[in-house]
Amino acid sequence: MVQPLGSRPNKAYQRPQAPQLAYALPQKRMADDTEDVELDFAADEQERERRSAVIRHPLASFFHLFFRVVAIVAYLLCDLISENFASCFVLIITLLSFDFWSVKNVTGRLLVGLRWWNQIDDDGKSLWVFEAKKASRGNNIGTEAEARIFWLGLIICPLIWIFFFFTSLFSLKIKWLSLVVASVSLQAANLYGYLRCKAVGEDGQPADSFTGQHLLQRPDIIFGIL
Repeated sequence: MVQPLGSRPNKAYQRPQAPQLAYALPQKRMADDTEDVELDFAADEQERERRSAVIRHPLASFFHLFFRVVAIVAYLLCDLISENFASCFVLIITLLSFDFWSVKNVTGRLLVGLRWWNQIDDDGKSLWVFEAKKASRGNNIGTEAEARIFWLGLIICPLIWIFFFFTSLFSLKIKWLSLVVASVSLQAANLYGYLRCKAVGEDGQPADSFTGQHLLQRPDIIFGIL
């Protein structure tokens, strides 16, 4: 039907508008995807505890305790093993020498990331060096279980030898007293060295500025590792 010029078009024949696209559907989907998400912190904590209890260096953990425990057992059973004091003396000192070397050079570095040694500088002066490796992700330091094994063995065994010292002293066993003194010296040297490494690592101080007096002023160093 042709309409005359100047007349208004009929509303029934108006051009329909294009439908608008709705974008609410993707937003609703995104909301649905994140609606039921929950953070499982308990599972993460259990996984962290499981990893901390793992023995990462079983051989080092074994030999950290083997020589010193066998030396104590040999001392207690020495009268049954042999009546010759020289043989017992050589056996126990040999075991504790192996223990001293393995703890100082192997187990301390692997289990707790600590090491100490002596070096001679260019002027011929003897220097003691105490180092603590910084804990970081992916390093080769032992777990919390291995650190506990390390420190318990390092502290308890010298205390046992100190007990043997007093028993030998009160029972007037002079020849055994010399063996016990040598044993205490070997055990205490590693304990003192690693306590200084631990203290220097926590305080960030140079090794030569941290002396034995600081250890007496910091009992938390010993109680904090047990």
